[in-house]
Amino acid sequence: MKRKRVVESSKSAGDAIGTVEPRMSVFAITRGQFSMIDAIFHCLKGAGPAAVSVWTWAIADYEVEAMAGLMARREITDGTLVIDMSAERRNGSIIEQWRKRFGEDNVRICKNHAKIARIWNERYRLLLRGSMNLNFNPRFEQLDVTEGGEDFDLVERIENELPVLARKYSNAEAEAASKLSKAFETSELEMFRGIKPWAK
Repeated sequence: MKRKRVVESSKSAGDAIGTVEPRMSVFAITRGQFSMIDAIFHCLKGAGPAAVSVWTWAIADYEVEAMAGLMARREITDGTLVIDMSAERRNGSIIEQWRKRFGEDNVRICKNHAKIARIWNERYRLLLRGSMNLNFNPRFEQLDVTEGGEDFDLVERIENELPVLARKYSNAEAEAASKLSKAFETSELEMFRGIKPWAK
């Protein structure tokens, strides 16, 4: 049985998440006191050297420094970035840095709005998911952290199924990588053509 904690946090990621341990399960609501990157750093500290995957919609200008800090962490043994196709047009340089640090095949371009991170090694399989972006954002945010379980396995399987697209990919290729046709008919997606996605 998983240990369950429910937290209303007004402090740090470490305060909200607590000690990293096997079979942990934490649900936290914050007022933006920490970011997804902070949560990843805390879990890495508890887990020790580990591989990391990060899912995000985009990397805003104010998040570039946070991403650079993540890539600089020596305890990260491998890293995968799952990111929306729109991000490469806006922040191609930081995505290119990720490729140089972790390898060409470790960037997966698709249609993505999920905020998820996995941290894993021989001892832990941590899954973080929530509303928060990669950097400080003073708003209500929610975060779940679990260790082990089918939720981690599901995200791992989907990551492994995502193809590595060529540098010059099309919108259709990003849609195919995301398997949007399984959720929507082509005619349904067509009505959204030309509509600008929401952005800050």
